[in-house]
Amino acid sequence: MRSILLALFVVLSLPALAATPEELSAWDALYAKRGDSAALKQLDEALGQALKATPEDFEVLWRVARLRQWQADGSTDAKVKKNLGKQSWELGDKARKLSPERVEGHFFAAAGIGLYSQAVGILTALGEGLEGKYNERLDTALKIDAMYERGGPLVLKGRYFYELPWPKRDLKKSASFFQKALARHPEQLRARLYLAETLLADGEEKQAHETILKVTQGSVGYDPAEGQRVQGWAKKVQAAIEEELK
Repeated sequence: MRSILLALFVVLSLPALAATPEELSAWDALYAKRGDSAALKQLDEALGQALKATPEDFEVLWRVARLRQWQADGSTDAKVKKNLGKQSWELGDKARKLSPERVEGHFFAAAGIGLYSQAVGILTALGEGLEGKYNERLDTALKIDAMYERGGPLVLKGRYFYELPWPKRDLKKSASFFQKALARHPEQLRARLYLAETLLADGEEKQAHETILKVTQGSVGYDPAEGQRVQGWAKKVQAAIEEELK
């Protein structure tokens, strides 16, 4: 009996196996197809099981944070966006503590805070002291790899300066971060969409119109799910710009 208990103790004490390279590759392939609801559901289930099995696996944590960020980003329900944004934030934080030298945890934690802030309202988020937490994570991501996710950290920083209320808002700084991302990744439609919105807010309607056309007419081949989502959003922005040009 004693030997059985000892064997059971040894088994329970062993660390859970980390995700295999094959599993990581399969999850990333599903993420690339996330515009398809069946692929998204399959990925959600697979990552959910992996997270339960290996809750301290960095490679699992940041991928779940990425998935929650994507889901929150596409939600029009404030409660859903708040919940998913918070999950991305918390999972990103766990990942960045495990591997602080890697960009993913910092980036998706910042993205999660940003989405959570959008859901509760920017003024409420500022009142909760989230500005410092957001910038701490995002600035670290910028230092590690500003071009991660096709300039993703630069895009988040540009959007930060756009969404802040007066007098913190700085449209010139906002545009400069989008332009830096686009200089290296001209295919990045989200950066162009956000740049168009920033230019419109800054009274540059003609430039905004030229920019939004590059979004609506651009290729989504670099990331079909992302590109199609952004082009969907761009229709409303284009209409607003054209109304200003009348």
